[in-house]
Amino acid sequence: MALELILTFHGLGEPPDTVTEGERKVWVPVEWFEAIVATLPRAGVALAFDDGNDSDLQHALPTLLRFGMTARFFPLVGRIDANGYLSAEAILELSAAGMRIGSHGLHHRDWRKLDDEELRAELLTPREQLSRIIGSEITEAACPFGSYDRRVLRALRAAGYRRTFNSDGGTASAGSWLSPRTSVHRELPLQHWLDLAAAGAAGRPSLAESGKRLVKRLR
Repeated sequence: MALELILTFHGLGEPPDTVTEGERKVWVPVEWFEAIVATLPRAGVALAFDDGNDSDLQHALPTLLRFGMTARFFPLVGRIDANGYLSAEAILELSAAGMRIGSHGLHHRDWRKLDDEELRAELLTPREQLSRIIGSEITEAACPFGSYDRRVLRALRAAGYRRTFNSDGGTASAGSWLSPRTSVHRELPLQHWLDLAAAGAAGRPSLAESGKRLVKRLR
């Protein structure tokens, strides 16, 4: 079965003052994103965007269209129309441009730490709202902070999500129900990301990555 590497971006350009210190490190220069996209092989690499920042529409979409690429966008429903984040109209524009829209929850909370009622709200309410915005079913979710355990995975399956994404890093079988992603950040140089992008899905997950995934699924 074919392997897939998924690179996840959060914000492009200079982060606004509303972005927390913890989130600032995953904002990368627009030039980095353009260089990475230009380096990607024709197959085996997918792109994703979390949180629903304004830069998804302002910077990511024009670059993707210029290179003839699509990506997945996972906005936080609780931040829709807030300053610095996508509006409902912007999410619809992304969808109309051929981008795939999925859920990242309501309030960027660790789903493992929520009680059953809170978790259900985080999984169902965003899906309903996003579905109304784009006029089609929402079938994919990205776990905030990449955090999950057996209970969260059971809840996602029960809620009807057909694919779930985390941040475990490395490659996996293309289209797998639980798919690892690699978050691009500024703590490593651009060349690291260019090399990773150029290699695409050629690299298999390391033993450490495989072990980490297994532990998360069993805890």
